[in-house]
Amino acid sequence: MTQRGRAVGRSTARPGTGDRTRGDLAGRRARLQSVVGPVVAAAGYDLEELSVSRAGRRHVVRVIVDGDGGVNLDAVARVSRAVSAALDRAEESQGDLVAGEYQLEVSSPGVDRPLTLPRHWRRNVGRLVKATVKEPAGVSAPRGPEPASGSRQVTGRVVEADDERVVFDFDGRTAQYSYADLGPGRVQVEFNRLDEVADEDLSEIDDIDDEDVEDEER
Repeated sequence: MTQRGRAVGRSTARPGTGDRTRGDLAGRRARLQSVVGPVVAAAGYDLEELSVSRAGRRHVVRVIVDGDGGVNLDAVARVSRAVSAALDRAEESQGDLVAGEYQLEVSSPGVDRPLTLPRHWRRNVGRLVKATVKEPAGVSAPRGPEPASGSRQVTGRVVEADDERVVFDFDGRTAQYSYADLGPGRVQVEFNRLDEVADEDLSEIDDIDDEDVEDEER
């Protein structure tokens, strides 16, 4: 199992050429994604999230990337440089992608990121995960609080995941769930296995951001 922590890459602050806006926030994000997505894919990673938020007088463009082998600090730094250069080229030809000054932050997903896609589950085989599930016929997993009618929360170790289903181990008993019967998963921090969790992940869980950050979009 590959250690995958939050690895913050080089942050780049650049002034824009003015306060012009080009369309609504969804359009702005779409333009950024059209530039950033191909760069991340060319580097061999998946673009998991791209968001723009306001921090004081400037914007913060956050790019989260991941891959089957995880993303280490060197890889994040390389992707950050490539994305920064691509944004520069795009602004030279298209004008401002983000109004005013902005800062670029590239990172890998933290341990608290929800598992929502097959690749997320595949990359967390071996980890203890909590999720809301619908029980398959004839299978009964250990019960937790019932968040909604016909579903319950379970916590088990992911032993297998592919494009169709996830297999959990519940203290020696296994049960499998199709993605249609499986809600977002949350990796559980195991304090007897802290060597598998990056320090940045733990600080991301415990720390509270004191900055007054106004989210513009996710």
